[in-house]
Amino acid sequence: MPTRTLRVDLKERGYDITIGSGTLAQCPQFLSERCGTSHVVLITDSVVDELYADAVGDLFVDAGLEVELLVIEAGEESKNAETLIDLWQTMLAEGADRGSVVAAVGGGVVGDIAGFVAATFARGVPFFQIPTTLLAQVDSSVGGKVGINLPEAKNIVGAFWQPLGVLIDVDVLSTLPANEFAAGMAEVVKYGVIMDLPFFEYLESHVEAINARDSEALQYVVERCCRLKADVVEEDEREESGRRAILNYGHTFAHAFEAATEYGQLLHGEAVAMGMVCASRLAERIGMIDAKSTERQVKLLEALSLPTQPLEFDSEEIYRLMWHDKKVAEGKLRFVLPNRLGEVILTSDVKSGDVIAVLNGQD
Repeated sequence: MPTRTLRVDLKERGYDITIGSGTLAQCPQFLSERCGTSHVVLITDSVVDELYADAVGDLFVDAGLEVELLVIEAGEESKNAETLIDLWQTMLAEGADRGSVVAAVGGGVVGDIAGFVAATFARGVPFFQIPTTLLAQVDSSVGGKVGINLPEAKNIVGAFWQPLGVLIDVDVLSTLPANEFAAGMAEVVKYGVIMDLPFFEYLESHVEAINARDSEALQYVVERCCRLKADVVEEDEREESGRRAILNYGHTFAHAFEAATEYGQLLHGEAVAMGMVCASRLAERIGMIDAKSTERQVKLLEALSLPTQPLEFDSEEIYRLMWHDKKVAEGKLRFVLPNRLGEVILTSDVKSGDVIAVLNGQD
């Protein structure tokens, strides 16, 4: 498939998402077309550094730019204030200023941290996303949400800081470990459930090609997810109307699962897969959706090598952790629940007993 460029149109300004095969080589041109700078702070992690970030840094150097390559430890455990302080201090020591640009090369953790660094250093510097995991390509690199975790709550500290552009190369997905690739597919399935039944059906009928990482199938999947997310972000950039909350389908459960395991046992997508099934079973329990719709989700997720049963958690503890969710408003815990495949609603009309029953695996 040819390289495609999607546009995200926002109130203050928009940006492009370029998706293709072999597009990583376009990094210097992509940046120069959108921002005039001579200094790039390239933030990556200890895994992506040797795979792609070093090569991207060389591309910038060859284009005549000064590059500082900053490497954080890979994993969700790095998404904390200590990492931020280290990055801020290193940037200051290396001479970064308001004329510098931050480029994130990596997955969702790198993008969230680098974006928050960009939003806060010198009260804000330009930012580019170069996502290298499926989860980051289809979800976290688009929309401008950046931030870190606290021990009790995921992504509870952060900002909205839109990138100047997102450059996606689907070829880099070939090096993803199997569990990381599967984790990204959880967010892909999410888009089908929340707003695009035909896309959900496409996934059902193309499982084999997706699992084989067929380039054409992956480019279509990434492009469709980016377009769907961009449509939502254009309507509700800063979560003011409630529309953007639909992107958190399954995440109220998932974030609690991640917090309960101290962000070290589950990949985000694995937790989301479990959380989506819990959310659908909750909707089923209160009469919003039929059992067949839940089972279609379970079947697709399992075909994509994703877990669908929560770990053995203390249900009362998980419910307590849910109250740290960002969707809590006016003293009410709100859930994104499906009322049919392809459509979800945001509701606070859920009893605690039903939530705990679902966590306990009760019908």
